[in-house]
Amino acid sequence: MRPVLVITHAPHEGPGLISRGLDAPLRVRTVLDLEDARLPALDEVSGVVVMGGPMDADDVRGHPGLAAERALLAAAVDADVPVLGVCLGMQLLALALGSHLHLRAATEIGFAPVDIDVEDPVLGALGTRPTVLHWHSDTVDLPPGATLLASTEATPVQAFRAGSALGLQFHPELDAGMLDLWLSTPDMVGELGDDDIDEIRAAGRRHLPGLVPAAEKMFAGFGELVRARG
Repeated sequence: MRPVLVITHAPHEGPGLISRGLDAPLRVRTVLDLEDARLPALDEVSGVVVMGGPMDADDVRGHPGLAAERALLAAAVDADVPVLGVCLGMQLLALALGSHLHLRAATEIGFAPVDIDVEDPVLGALGTRPTVLHWHSDTVDLPPGATLLASTEATPVQAFRAGSALGLQFHPELDAGMLDLWLSTPDMVGELGDDDIDEIRAAGRRHLPGLVPAAEKMFAGFGELVRARG
């Protein structure tokens, strides 16, 4: 089976639960700061997963590899390759499809509900109003031709589908161990107070036991699409 390409932007923001659902070999690449970023050709992979990171999705001058990521995402959607973009990955997907980025438009950090408004064969595994982990301050408009799947009051576009691609602004890929890693990583919690960190940790203990099985089911649904191509 051809591997799934996983593009990362920070060492602590790996695929997490996504790996379990894929049940496929992974090819992990980080090309963020490469002037001449080279990514695998689409006929070499069975799917593309793009993870989160702290940088602005449009900061090609500071992180030139983002341009190659966006080009690959646009080509993947055109070629009907299964794509999953999470947080920054969703924003890059949206930009690749002609959307606009809004910097510092809506800060959401912590566990809170998200309204899933439209049935989707992958995202639907989470239910209609799951409590998920949010960790972002930038937002995007819905790309032309895409279907809005989920929203919050602060962030109207929390998830969308564009053909073979699913974009998620929130973070269902975390289990308890990965959440602990985030909460002990200075780059993640630098602007949070101790009370904020304690609140997120306590919310994780409440919500992750129910969320993790649903997320595993969701990523298994994405894995089925990948294996069908692979």
